[in-house]
Amino acid sequence: MLKEKNDLDHFQLHIKHILFLALLLISSLVMSQAHSPKTKHNLNAEFKIHYGFLWSHHLELDRFQAHYPAFEFSIQKQTWGKHRWESEYAYPLIGLSVWYSSLGSFEEIGSAIAVYPFINFPLVRDDVQSFNFRLGLGLGYLSNHFDRLDNYKNFAIGSHLNVAGSLFFEYRRKWGRIVTLSTGFGLTHFSNGSIKTPNYGLNILTANIGVSAFIGRPNPKGSRKVFPELYPFEFDGRRYLEVNFTFSMGTKDMSQQLGQRFMVYLFTANLMKRVSYKSKVGIGLDLSYDASDKAILEWRGQPVENEWQVLRPGVNIAYQLMISRLSFLFQYGFHLAGKERKEGDMYQRLTIKFLVTRNIFANIALNSHFGKADYIAFGLGYKLRFIYKRKYKH
Repeated sequence: MLKEKNDLDHFQLHIKHILFLALLLISSLVMSQAHSPKTKHNLNAEFKIHYGFLWSHHLELDRFQAHYPAFEFSIQKQTWGKHRWESEYAYPLIGLSVWYSSLGSFEEIGSAIAVYPFINFPLVRDDVQSFNFRLGLGLGYLSNHFDRLDNYKNFAIGSHLNVAGSLFFEYRRKWGRIVTLSTGFGLTHFSNGSIKTPNYGLNILTANIGVSAFIGRPNPKGSRKVFPELYPFEFDGRRYLEVNFTFSMGTKDMSQQLGQRFMVYLFTANLMKRVSYKSKVGIGLDLSYDASDKAILEWRGQPVENEWQVLRPGVNIAYQLMISRLSFLFQYGFHLAGKERKEGDMYQRLTIKFLVTRNIFANIALNSHFGKADYIAFGLGYKLRFIYKRKYKH
């Protein structure tokens, strides 16, 4: 109880100072509007206060239950249809956030700071208000991590540098032409994808309130949305099938169990069909080789006669969400074979893809088994298109 009271007093003191600075910043931005030129970028600054708790998804993390205050500062841009994907996604906000939390003031896990780009999709909107879904993904830094000698009670994270993810629903309401108020709830996640163990990860659930103001006079086109012409890499309405070939590789830290790190190789081939401007669906084949599988089997006393026994072929169904050159591929798969399958036969994979040229793409893939990260792989791919109906949509 004493710790919770001290945490609350400490938080309230921080709130007073930060609210004063935030109001000073917003006031200066608002006062500057009358003298600033119109900007074509529609940039605005936003400050948010978060308050929540740790979602303890493992018994070892129960000791870190406490109040989790956090603060976030963002620079964001209101899109108005310069690119076609902006109009297709109802003119979202895009930006960059800096997020900080003392993580309940526990010495073992320390504090966290994250920097991530985000996109804020309007789900329902009118001229004054909107209900949005915000997705952010970037890098996070934790001041303290697991150490078998000096910090053996921290089973959450084994590395300073991690992937930081942000998933939030929020309500936004304009307060005049310059200022917007917001409130929301969601999840901030830290994980290193088992690059360094342990890697239970941190899931922080928070509610937040925020205020934003334009930096410069808003672009008048922001209220007169446009539908632009097609640009390279955008869907032109032709019906086609697409075959994607991808080769990826990564590392998997097993120092806690086997005392070393192992390589992982993944080859995938997916047949995809574009069903709308935003979406593709498809099926595919996977073939993976995880060098740690052989080491685990030998440690159990199960001999491995050849490398073919630890290859894991699989089949998957896929959904791909397109945002110009960037896309998110979600796959749900089933292992068909493989001598070592202690994590089960089902697997999930989230892949972020970026088109380097019209046919070549780079990707980052996170492979998991029902929420437990297995490995992160980096790769390159090539896609072939087979057009079967040339019907254009303009």
